[in-house]
Amino acid sequence: MLGDNFFKRVEEKTNVSKDTILSLASKLQKGNMKDEKVLKEVIEEISTMTGREVSDEKKAKIVNTILNDEVPNNVDKMF
Repeated sequence: MLGDNFFKRVEEKTNVSKDTILSLASKLQKGNMKDEKVLKEVIEEISTMTGREVSDEKKAKIVNTILNDEVPNNVDKMF
């Protein structure tokens, strides 16, 4: 299990709280990653956490890629 020290360092670097990270992790574990609604919620939450807006077009591309099992090994090359 990750300690509080880890979360403090992450929060200092990202301004994302431990509770937010744990909430997202829980949603990912409990959520059906083949459910479009769940995927859109996760994308929105990550967008909010990072302060980066994701266009509707990009959201659709991400969702379709995941639903069609087309996620590449290097996700950074996906966009």
